[in-house]
Amino acid sequence: VQLQASGGGLVQAGGSLRLSCAASGNIFSINRMGWYRQAPGKQRELVAIITSTRSTNYADSVKGRFTISRDNAKNTVYLQVNSLKPEDTAVYYCNAEISSNGPYNFRPYWGQGTLVTVSS
Repeated sequence: VQLQASGGGLVQAGGSLRLSCAASGNIFSINRMGWYRQAPGKQRELVAIITSTRSTNYADSVKGRFTISRDNAKNTVYLQVNSLKPEDTAVYYCNAEISSNGPYNFRPYWGQGTLVTVSS
C-alpha cells in the first residue's frame, strides 16, 4: 500500500491550493483519512481528519479556511486550503487507516509529504 500526495507549491498570502493524496496497492477498506503538517523546527500536528462516514474534525487554526473531503471510489483524500497565511507554511502529510484482507486489522500509512510555502 502506498499513499501519493501532491498539490503543494508556493503561493502568496491569501491564496489557495488543493492537496490530493491517493492510496494504491492491496486495499480492502479505508477507515479514517487525514492531513498533518510539520513546519520547520516544529512537531508534526494534525490539520484535519475525515472518517469513513465523512465526519470531519479540524485544528482550530484552520477552521473556516481548510476543507477536507474524500472520494472513496478513487481512494483519495483532498484538502482545499484557502486564505493561506505565512504560518501555514509546512510539509503536509496525508495519513490513512487501511485494511488489506478484510474489514479488520487497519494499519496507518503515510504519504511522502508535499511542501506548501506561503509568502507574505
